[in-house]
Amino acid sequence: MKMKKNSFIQGAFVATFAIVICKILGILYVIPFNAIIGEKGGALYGYAYNIYSIFVTISQAGIPLAMSKIISEYYTLGYYNAKERAFKLGKRLLFGIGLICFVILFVFAEDIGYLIIGNIQGGNTKEDVAFVIRVISSAILVIPLLSVTRGYFQGHRFITPTSFSQIIEQVTRVLIIIIGSFLMYKVFNFSLTATVGCSVFAATLGGLASYLYLLYKKRKSQKEFVVQEIKVKEPKITNAQIIKKIFTYACPLIVIDLFRTLYNSVDMVMLVKTLVNDIGYSVVDAEAVMSIISTWGLKLNMIIISIVTGLMTSLIPNLTSSFVQNDMIEVKNKINKTYQVILILAVPMTVGLSILAKPVWTIFYGISAYGSITYQYLVFVALVTSIFTATATIIQLLKEYKVLYISLIIGILIKILFNIPFIYGFNKMGLPAFYGSITATILGFLVPVIICMSCLKKKYKVNFESTLKAFVNILIGAIIMTLVLSVLKMFIPLNTTNRLVAIIITLLYAGVGALIYIIVIFKTKTINDVFGIKNLKEISRVLSKKRKKS
Repeated sequence: MKMKKNSFIQGAFVATFAIVICKILGILYVIPFNAIIGEKGGALYGYAYNIYSIFVTISQAGIPLAMSKIISEYYTLGYYNAKERAFKLGKRLLFGIGLICFVILFVFAEDIGYLIIGNIQGGNTKEDVAFVIRVISSAILVIPLLSVTRGYFQGHRFITPTSFSQIIEQVTRVLIIIIGSFLMYKVFNFSLTATVGCSVFAATLGGLASYLYLLYKKRKSQKEFVVQEIKVKEPKITNAQIIKKIFTYACPLIVIDLFRTLYNSVDMVMLVKTLVNDIGYSVVDAEAVMSIISTWGLKLNMIIISIVTGLMTSLIPNLTSSFVQNDMIEVKNKINKTYQVILILAVPMTVGLSILAKPVWTIFYGISAYGSITYQYLVFVALVTSIFTATATIIQLLKEYKVLYISLIIGILIKILFNIPFIYGFNKMGLPAFYGSITATILGFLVPVIICMSCLKKKYKVNFESTLKAFVNILIGAIIMTLVLSVLKMFIPLNTTNRLVAIIITLLYAGVGALIYIIVIFKTKTINDVFGIKNLKEISRVLSKKRKKS
C-alpha cells in the first residue's frame, strides 16, 4: 500500500493521536509496575532515566527534528541527491556520537551515582544507581539510529509510519517492563536493583523493535522516497556542508531538550538533600517526593506534553517548507495555530487533572501520603513545558539562535537560583516545601517563553491577537468547567481509597467536565477557528472509516 503524505493539521492529528496512545500505555503500565517495585524502586528508576535523558539528548535529541527540517528543505528545493546523502551521513554521525556517550556513561556510572546519592544512608545506594545507569546506557547505541530514520520519514511528510513506530516501541517496552519486573522480583526473587535494571533495559529493546519496523517500511516503499516531483539543476553540495547543516539545525534542538531535562536534574541534585538536611524530611519521604516529581507524576504529565510532541512532528517540515519559500503569511499562521492547538487541548486537561489529582493518583498508584498533594500542582508543569517546547522550537526554526540560547540560560538560572529559596519560602508559609521546587520550574519555563514570544512579535510581526482571543474563550471554558465540577463535588466527594470507586468518579467528572468545556468552545466557535471546518470534517471522515473497518 502506497504511503500518504500528511498536511500540517492532519499530520499533527496523526502524530498527536499516536503519541497520546503511547503515553496512555506509558501511564497504564505504572499501575502494576508501581505495585511491584514501590516508591524506592520508582526513585531508582527515575535516577537512571534522568541521567539517561541527558545523555540521549546529547547523542540524538533534536536529530529527528533537524533531519526532518533538512530533508524537507532539500525535498522542497528538489535537491534529491543531497537529501539522500544527508540521511546516510546523519546515521553515521549519530552512531559515532552515541557510541562516545555510551562509553562515558558506562565508565563513569559510579561517579554519577555518588553525585546523586552522596553519603545519604537508608535508601538506594550509589552502586544501585551505577548498575541501572550502565544497563540503560545500551539504549544510546540504538536510539540515535532510530531518531535519524524517523526524521527522514517526517521530512517527506510521511507522519503515519513514524507514529506507528512509536506505538511499536512503547508496546514492546511496556510488555518487557511489566512481564520482566514481575518475573524477576515476584517469581525468581531477584533484587530490586536487578529488577529495575531489567525495566530500564526495555528502552533498548523497544527502540530496536521500532527501528527494524522503519527499515522494513523504507525498503518496501523505496521508490516513494526517490521520486522527483521537482526538476531543477541541483547545485554541488559537499558532505562537509551537509554535516555543518545537520549540526547547525540539531544543536539548538539538542540544547532545547537538554535544558528541559536539566530542570529535573536540578531537582535530582538539590531536592532530596535539601528536604532531608534542611527541612527535616526523612530519607524515605524525600525520595517518595522525588519519585513523584521525576517518575510517577512525570508519567501522568506526559499525556499533556505528548500534544506538543505530535504538533512539532508535523510543524517542522511544514513550517520549514513555508519559510524556505519565504511565505511569511503562512509562517505566522502556523505559529498561531501551534499555540492555539496546544491551549485548546492542554488547558482543560491540566485543570481537569489538577481537580482530579486524588482519584487519578489512587487509580494509578494507590494510597500515597504525598502523591495527590504533589501532583495537583505538578500537573501545571506539563502545561508550561508544552508551551516552552513549542516556543523554543519555533524560534529555532526561524534561526533566532541568540535569542534561543539567552532565554534558555536565563530559564535554567532562574530554576537553579530560586529552587532552594522557594523550598524554604513555601515551608515557612506552612505549604508543602516541595511546592517551592515546582514553582521554580514553572517560572524557569515561563520566562524563556515571554522572551521568545517578544522576539516573534517585534522582529517577525507575528500578531497573537487570534491566539489571545482563543485563549480567553478556552479560559472561560475551563473556568465554567471548574465551577460545574466544584458544585458536583458537593454531592459526589473526590475522597476515596477504593480503586474501582476512584475510576467511576474520575470517569464521571471527566465526562461532565469535557461536555461542559466542549459546549463552551463550540458556542464560541473556538474549535472551528483553531482546527478549521475542512480539517475537522477530514478528521471525522477518517475516524468514521476506521470505526466501520473495526
